[in-house]
Amino acid sequence: MRYLTAGESHGKQLTTILEGVPSYLPLTAADINASLLERQKGHGRGKRMQIEKDLVDIVGGVRHGYTLGSPIALVIHNDDFKHWIDVMGEDPVEDPQAVRRIVSRPRPGHADLNGALKYGHRDMRNVLERSSARETAARVAAGAVAKKILAELDIHIVGYTKEIAGIKAAEYPEYTYEERNKISRASSVRSLDPEAAEKMVEAIDQAKKDGDSIGGVVEVYVEGLPAGIGSYVHYDRKLDGRIAGAVSSINAFKGVEFGIGFEAARLPGSQVHDEIAWEEERGYYRKTNRLGGLEGGMTTGMPLVIKGVMKPIPTLYKPLQSVDIETKEPFNASIERSDSCAVPAAALVMEHVVAFEIAKAILEQFPNDQFPKLQEAIKNYREEIRVF
Repeated sequence: MRYLTAGESHGKQLTTILEGVPSYLPLTAADINASLLERQKGHGRGKRMQIEKDLVDIVGGVRHGYTLGSPIALVIHNDDFKHWIDVMGEDPVEDPQAVRRIVSRPRPGHADLNGALKYGHRDMRNVLERSSARETAARVAAGAVAKKILAELDIHIVGYTKEIAGIKAAEYPEYTYEERNKISRASSVRSLDPEAAEKMVEAIDQAKKDGDSIGGVVEVYVEGLPAGIGSYVHYDRKLDGRIAGAVSSINAFKGVEFGIGFEAARLPGSQVHDEIAWEEERGYYRKTNRLGGLEGGMTTGMPLVIKGVMKPIPTLYKPLQSVDIETKEPFNASIERSDSCAVPAAALVMEHVVAFEIAKAILEQFPNDQFPKLQEAIKNYREEIRVF
């Protein structure tokens, strides 16, 4: 299973082409729209989220509520494009110098300058329109299909906020998927800790007041995965490696941890590794889950626990210094419409990115042409490893 996305932040639409989804998976626009609308929520989002009402148009690969096995085409229209036609239209312009909103001042922390140097763009709008986090809406659409696959296999995934601007949420290891999902979806900052959530809201408001931005840490929790998904036999088949690569590719993400993560470097092995046990009804399991449900590039059957680190958004209303690429003179960097904090939304994006990698690994390992056959194969595999 794989996908491609196309489209610019203020262009006509975002398009996702998703290939490799089995036939006869029940799928409707509502399954995808639920995720797209969740992505737009979260305290600290900017005015763009008030303009766009992200809804998917399924234009290929689905008939009468079921996938066909052929590529799935998903379109998300940009409502704001009507205000940007003269800036972002595809037709040739008579006078390139008359084009509005040309960007010649790269923003520190963005792809602007590096992309301009790579592709030879004097107008860096050609870079920032595609490198914008708006593209994550297309990735969430692909991930929503993956989440549907997982849900139909009794595998459930949720993302939530662990930390914003140094304010850390309490740990709730006893919470089930249902509890984590319900509590985080009801929180304006997607936190499981109500006391920390209040402080996070205050920090976001203060950052907005100061014309600054703040980052944080998000966590994804996956429940219901059987042991043995992924592989140890080669580097590019290790599931933790795939997940780490996918998470670090999300806009503004700069780090990934599994389980206790970097804390493992500070502890002896006896306090890091998870002891193995067995019960007749349950089969093999781990007494703890410090490694976050992954060993040797494969799932252990315990819940997956993955953290992602998001840096503060680099577009600031109190802009940093930069250099105009035309005059080479120092200037304050250009300002594009932005959020003061997108950590809550990033938790939702990471949830869907991780869902895609897990679903992809499952489809590689089991019969993948027809979804009912996949369901039967997973059911049989779960029983096999329980009595192994």
